[in-house]
Amino acid sequence: MDDPRRNQPIGRGAHVNPANRFAQTRLEPAFEQVGYDDEFVAESANPRTQYLPDDSRSIVTENDSPDVPFRYSLNPYRGCSHGCSYCYARPTHEYLGFSAGLDFETKVLVKHKAPELFREFLSRPSWRPEAIALSGVTDCYQPVERDLQLTRRCLGVALEARQPIGITTKNALVVRDLDVLRPMAGLGIVHVSISVTTLDQSLTKTLEPRTSSPEARLRAVRALSEAGVPVAVLVAPVIAGLTDSEIPAILAAAAEAGAMRADYQLLRLPLCVRSIFLEWLARTHPLQQRRVETMIRSTHGGKLSSSEFGERMSGSGVVADQIGQLFRTFARTHGLDGQLPPYDCDQFRALPTSTGQLRLF
Repeated sequence: MDDPRRNQPIGRGAHVNPANRFAQTRLEPAFEQVGYDDEFVAESANPRTQYLPDDSRSIVTENDSPDVPFRYSLNPYRGCSHGCSYCYARPTHEYLGFSAGLDFETKVLVKHKAPELFREFLSRPSWRPEAIALSGVTDCYQPVERDLQLTRRCLGVALEARQPIGITTKNALVVRDLDVLRPMAGLGIVHVSISVTTLDQSLTKTLEPRTSSPEARLRAVRALSEAGVPVAVLVAPVIAGLTDSEIPAILAAAAEAGAMRADYQLLRLPLCVRSIFLEWLARTHPLQQRRVETMIRSTHGGKLSSSEFGERMSGSGVVADQIGQLFRTFARTHGLDGQLPPYDCDQFRALPTSTGQLRLF
C-alpha cells in the first residue's frame, strides 16, 4: 500500500529523483509491494549520505566561459550534501550515471587524492600561476570536509607553493582553517566569498537544508575579516518574488560583519534543476508558487533559465533590471562596491613532485 511518508525525505532540498537525461532506463520504487515495512519506509524517508571514492587522475579543471570570473577550479567533491534545491551544479551528477535530485545530495564522490593531485599539478613546468577557484562547482566545505579535511590539505599545498586561491562557500566551517588562511592573506594569495541567500533561518532550513545558518555565515565573515582575510558576500541566488526584498538587509548585515565587497547572481534553473526547484516551491510555498514562478520567468525572457552569455547570471527584462539597480544602490550605500585586493602571483614557487623531483624552469 502507498505510504504518504515515502516522498518526504528529512533534511533534503530535493524530494525527487528526476530521470537522468543520458540514461535509457530509470528505476521507480514500487512502494505498494512493501506493505507496511516500517524499516524500509523509514530509510526511504531519511536516505543516508553515501561517500563514494572518486579515482580521478587530475584535480584542476579549466573553463573559458565569459560569465565565470575564474579560469581554473579545484573540486575535492562531486555532489553536495548541503542539498540546496536550486543548485545549478546538480546536472553534473548525470554525467556520473546518477540523478540530479536526491542522488546529488546523497551520493557524494570524494577525491581522496586531491591534495596529492594538486601538488602534482603545481609542479608542472607549463603552469603559469593565476588564481584557482576552490570550488568551482560543489561546496568545498560541505559537512564531510569536517572529517576528511581535503580542502584544508589543498590549502596547505597552496600556501607552500604561494598559489593564489579563491574560496566560495556557504559553510561557516571555513573559519576552522584560519590558521592557514591568515598567512595566505598576509601573502596576498587568498580571497573568501561567503554565499548568503537569505537571513531567514526558517527558509534556509528547507531551501538549503544542510548549510550553515545565516547567522553562522555572518559570524564567519566577521572572523575572516578580523583575521585580515579579504572577504566578500555573494548574494546568490536572488530568487525574484521570494528573496529579492532581502537584498538591502543582507548587504547591511554583510557590511556590519566586515565584508569588503558584495556580488549577486539571479536564480537560473537549467535542465532538470527546474523540476527539482518547482517541486520544492510547490511543497513549501504553495500560495506563492505561481507568483514566484512568474517573477523568475520574467527575468529570463519568459523561461526559467537563460543560456546566453552575459544574461545567465544577471537576467534580463524590467524585473531583472530593478533587482540589479536595488543591489547596486545598497552595495554603494554600504561601501561594498569596491574590489578585493589583487592576488599576488609573483611569489609562486615550484613544488617538488611526489618523487621529490624539482622542475628545472
